[in-house]
Parts: sequence; structure tokens; C-alpha cells
Amino acid sequence: MKGASNSKPMRRHGGSGGARAIPAPGPVVLHIDDDPNDSELFRAAIQQAQLNFDLQSVNSGEHAIDYLNGSGQYQDRERYPLPSLILLDLKMPRANGLEVLKWIRTKCGSAKVPVVMLSGSELKDDMQSAYAHGADSYVIKPLGFAALVELVKSLNMAWLLPAAACRREAGLPRGA
Repeated sequence: MKGASNSKPMRRHGGSGGARAIPAPGPVVLHIDDDPNDSELFRAAIQQAQLNFDLQSVNSGEHAIDYLNGSGQYQDRERYPLPSLILLDLKMPRANGLEVLKWIRTKCGSAKVPVVMLSGSELKDDMQSAYAHGADSYVIKPLGFAALVELVKSLNMAWLLPAAACRREAGLPRGA
């Protein structure tokens, strides 16, 4: 079910429910999805999994590009740090997930940030298109909350823990 558009990213630490004006500890995850319910479910799953993500959410491809460019309302990198992982919905109006992914891989300074494509589609063509445009992974959106909690845990193990270890070894800040 698609919700009303909100142009500001919803930033909450680990699903705590409170907006934050300062960076939360932990890796930054940018969730790009036009359905605000999906973002809220991700927050709840992060909290349930007891993980320390700084979840940033934007509701359109256009806002994702602005966020990653640090333009418009997203200029303040203290409030809107670059992500360590991008979760990208495939099916969105206007700029869809594939268009955003193509932009990330060709024009964005964050081209090396892992992108996990999220979709309700199990179509082979959608999966192949996502990988052809540079997705690092393609995940079918889970149907139940318990499965979403497990997905969040697996994203942490597969993408965030290894990246954090590499950043620590290189002496880089989070999200770099």
C-alpha cells in the first residue's frame, strides 16, 4: 500500500522512533522506497534485531539522487551522511529503482557503495535488469515481519560488518 509523499528523509537511529539532528553511531543505511510503511517496518525490524543502523529514508528516486549528491535539503553531511549500504526499491513512480541504480553506478561519487535491490517481483527479467545495472544483490521483499527481521540481520552480516571492518583498518569514518 503506497502512502502519501513526504520530501524529508525519515532519520531514526535503530528504529527508535525519534527524529535525530545528529548522527547516530553505527553504519548509515539509505532506504529508498516510495512506501513509508516499508521504511517504518524496516525501523521496527532493526530495533527487533537489536542492530545499530542509522537508517535514512527517502521516498523517491529524485530525493535519493539529491541525498547522494548532497544537494538541496541534503547538503548537511552531519545530518545526512553518505551511506555504507543502499536499499533500493525496484518499483517506484517517476524515477524507478533501475534508473536510480544506473545513476548511482555512472554519475555518483558513491558508485562503490553496495546497492541491494528490494522488490516484490520474482520475475527473472527484473532480477537480470537489476544485476545488469550494477546491483550487488537482489532480494524479494519478505512477506512477514519475522522474515524481515532475519533479512535485516543477514544484511548486517553480509554488507555492514565487513565494510565496517575495512573502514576501521583503513582509519576511515563511518559511511566513507
